[in-house]
Amino acid sequence: MKNSSKLSRFIPMIDWIKNYSSGHFKGDLNAGITVGIMLIPQGMAYAVLAGLPPIYGLYASIVPLILYAIFGTSRQLAVGPVAMVSLLVVAGVGEIAEVGSDRFIQLAIMTAMGVGVFQLLMGLFRMGFLVNFLSHPVLSGFTSAAALIIGASQFKNLLGIDLPRTNYVHEILMGVFEKAAIIDPYTSAIGIGAIVLIIMIRKWKPTFPSALVVVVLGTLVTAGFGLDQQGVAIVGEIPRGLPSLEIFSFNLGDFQQLLPTILVISLVGYMESIAVAKAIANKHGYKVDPNQELVGLGVANIGGAFFQSYPTTGGFSRTAVNDQAGAQTGMASIISAAIIGLTVLLLTPLFYYLPMAVLASIIIVAVAGLFDAAEMKYLWKTDRKDLAMLATTFVATLALGIEEGILVGVVLSLIVVIYSSSKPHSTELGRLGETRNFRNIQRYPKAKTDRKVLIYRFDSALFFANVTHFQDRLDELIAARGDDLELVILDASSIHDIDSTGIHVLRDFIEDLQDKGIELYIAGAIGPVRDKLKTCDIIQEMGIKNFFFDVHDAVTTFYSEKNQHPDYEYSPLQTNS
Repeated sequence: MKNSSKLSRFIPMIDWIKNYSSGHFKGDLNAGITVGIMLIPQGMAYAVLAGLPPIYGLYASIVPLILYAIFGTSRQLAVGPVAMVSLLVVAGVGEIAEVGSDRFIQLAIMTAMGVGVFQLLMGLFRMGFLVNFLSHPVLSGFTSAAALIIGASQFKNLLGIDLPRTNYVHEILMGVFEKAAIIDPYTSAIGIGAIVLIIMIRKWKPTFPSALVVVVLGTLVTAGFGLDQQGVAIVGEIPRGLPSLEIFSFNLGDFQQLLPTILVISLVGYMESIAVAKAIANKHGYKVDPNQELVGLGVANIGGAFFQSYPTTGGFSRTAVNDQAGAQTGMASIISAAIIGLTVLLLTPLFYYLPMAVLASIIIVAVAGLFDAAEMKYLWKTDRKDLAMLATTFVATLALGIEEGILVGVVLSLIVVIYSSSKPHSTELGRLGETRNFRNIQRYPKAKTDRKVLIYRFDSALFFANVTHFQDRLDELIAARGDDLELVILDASSIHDIDSTGIHVLRDFIEDLQDKGIELYIAGAIGPVRDKLKTCDIIQEMGIKNFFFDVHDAVTTFYSEKNQHPDYEYSPLQTNS
């Protein structure tokens, strides 16, 4: 049993397969067929978005799904091609090779291998925390801008006009405006009609395979009326057969050029996947392991690369459909992969007359949900600082480019983290009436203070990044008291750690107070902090009598030793809380 438990940590499939039942299979079968049918047109559309032939979208929907079902911890996550990753592939790989060329295809597959290796290593070394540097506002700003870029990139297929390949929305719109007179009427009618039909079907029944409906109708109309002879671009011949195992040669120079794209796809893909996986897991009352999710996605991408897959991750819309259709375990993904496998074996000739405009419509409707207007409205009401981060990332992505936009977002996130760490919340405390409670004088105006005693709370670890702020705030408060001040009480209950720099600053502060004839009491210090203060001899230098369980004990001791009473006539310095 112990060996089985250890093995299931690395192969989560063992946990659900040993308790598998006919009830599970019924839900998995329904979900697997539903998502498989949905993934056929979606996979081809996303491959086109990535600059690849449509068949590679189907290849990316077979092996990665099976491998994630074995190694992933989410029971409902639907892995496969997604719009965001497809855009990153065409943006990154397209800078190295001509889009659609054999070399481009080879590099896209190499990118999947690189993403898989990076995610696997992150998972094995438990480095999932790295994605915390992509804050939600930054990711929202990036995805909202990417939604516009993705949607605009499909105008050429939607309208039947030749536009330059670019990731700048304004250039695409200018091209559309210049060529408005030569928009193909048949192509635009099919594309816009498909968008309207998909939206109508989704409003009627969200789980119904609306994309497949427009694929079937678009193919029948194009073939029946010979619209391919009237200028409507079609998919054409799609190779039949399962993807073959291919061992491609590794080129260090290519890998170095692809590395920025690999890193961005690894982090963004994981963020998209873990967000939806956690949401679904919470709904069903189980937990996903973030680091094992990295392992699962990494193995899926590595295995997929050997079978001609470009990078994949968990998708929002497919996962929602998978859950609504009744998925209970990873078996649903395996069934979806089987559906795709049968399609590439037997049904690819049926897609010969599929209009490119239909694939464009599928992409446009899919990415419309990525534009996060709701988050923008929410941040406008609740946090303008985060809204500014979102807006900056959004504008940077549109103006500078995909990878540059996400880099700006990461740098912004780091700046906010550093700034917040260097200026943590701290405040002067006052006593509430005759109680034992001491609170922030800014939030509790009736809290009383004494001119002889300064009670200061610092709400963070005391370390190299914030010691200057700690010193400056105390100097400001002490200077405001003038010669009346006799005691400083440091409420250390919120200081959960202190580093060597913090120790040095605290020792300097103690010496400075001694020179001024002011005592220092430390109240509420937690165990790990007391241990460090003891190790560096501060407790010995101050004396154990200057350490107290809480602020009330410290205040009571001071007045009893001085045989004095509090003087609450002092008007505290008004500082930001």
